[in-house]
Amino acid sequence: MNYLDNAATTFPKPEIVYKTMDTFYRTLGANPGRSGHKTAVAAEKEIEDTRMVVTKLFGIKNSNRFIFTFNATDAINMGIKGLLKPGDHAITTCLEHNAVSRALNGLERKNIITVTKVGNSQDCFIDPDDIKNAITFKTRLIVMAHSPNVIGTIQPIQEIGRLARENNIIFMVDAAQTAGVCEIDVNRYCIDMLAFTGHKGPLGPTGTGGLYVGELVTLEPWREGGTGFEPASLSQPEELPFKLESGTPNTVGIAGLRAGIEYVLSRGIHTIRKHEQKLTEKLINALKDDPRFILYGTTDISKKVGILSINVKGFKPAEVGAILDQSFDIAVRPGLHCAPFAHQMLGTFPDGTVRISPGLFNTEADIDQLITALDKIARDKI
Repeated sequence: MNYLDNAATTFPKPEIVYKTMDTFYRTLGANPGRSGHKTAVAAEKEIEDTRMVVTKLFGIKNSNRFIFTFNATDAINMGIKGLLKPGDHAITTCLEHNAVSRALNGLERKNIITVTKVGNSQDCFIDPDDIKNAITFKTRLIVMAHSPNVIGTIQPIQEIGRLARENNIIFMVDAAQTAGVCEIDVNRYCIDMLAFTGHKGPLGPTGTGGLYVGELVTLEPWREGGTGFEPASLSQPEELPFKLESGTPNTVGIAGLRAGIEYVLSRGIHTIRKHEQKLTEKLINALKDDPRFILYGTTDISKKVGILSINVKGFKPAEVGAILDQSFDIAVRPGLHCAPFAHQMLGTFPDGTVRISPGLFNTEADIDQLITALDKIARDKI
């Protein structure tokens, strides 16, 4: 199969990820932090080794402030619901994934918080001035995607981070589409909370991810239970990471995540991004002047990750996705991509778009095959 759905999850994974997970489960499959025997200690070391590798990826200075989660959605909910209190105001955008939109909407619907969604430019960028103008004396949180999953535009998070810091507002970034693909430094960008998933750019398995919790942030845990730390107390530990890491972790997944991130770092984030941009640019150049196709968001490849949303005139996105799958063995992602507000802004609601997302292991031949297939589909409608 020609797999071009890497924004949903990267596939395939590097061979070292498969080997690491297989070896771990065959040799170190004990419960970390819950026993004193050597296998449990070795499993705990795997977690802490991975924690250190993640800090390198994001420039985190204190590894204890990195929390393992099961995905970006888990991390986003942990941050939003652990931070916001009754009467708080949050600012977000209309380009967000439902992980952000639903978490905020749920609190707003219960009259706990108020939310302002700022709009975007025609080519899908957020203007920091719009964020600034939305700030009130009750604003506690600004939360947004580094690169929205529908159109892949890279947002000015460094400028927005500085704005948040100047106004004593917590800044949370959803890095689901940029971790492992774009250079991210939580200190330089004034990021107070960073959520990411392990199964996309970091090239790890599903069921992995994390949340960076900066020095200015205190979160209430949204799950409580066993941590392997202070087991005699009925209260959740206050120390990080134990405070936010209750329950048996996905240790085999965490081992795979370490292998994936180490692979990314060995290849070089800049190199990976350039490869994905090259493939996306090839596709853009083939379609942008063809009136049979509609392209969404900027076509300036320097301002986006390897994500392109399109529509083929005369077809619904679901039809295009099904034809590509069944007739050409090409995997893409049609629909709303769990981001309905973004599609409302684009004018593509309720059918959505066809999202194409090349990855590290795609080739120019894969893009050529897709271009040929899209041409045949569009010609059949004439």
